[in-house]
Amino acid sequence: MNKCKIYVRNLPYSVGFQELKELFSECGEVIDSTVISDRDTGRSKGFGFVTMATKKDATKVIKELDKKEFKGRNISVKPAIPREERSQEKEPKEE
Repeated sequence: MNKCKIYVRNLPYSVGFQELKELFSECGEVIDSTVISDRDTGRSKGFGFVTMATKKDATKVIKELDKKEFKGRNISVKPAIPREERSQEKEPKEE
């Protein structure tokens, strides 16, 4: 299996991981779903991650759900960028 992690933003603050999983399950097999919350308040930060079982499922979910209205908000669905790649992008370039 070649699973693929998806980044989802602009989620309604009321959405939990189970609702996110159910939405994405319409497009393929979901391995895991997470809604990121503030560690102090426990309130959703409005974004999360979904791990799809295959790249084919991930491609389908991105095509079908990106910019789709979900509970009053248009969500953004993109491939997740691994942490190590993100941190390297922010480091200043040496000359």
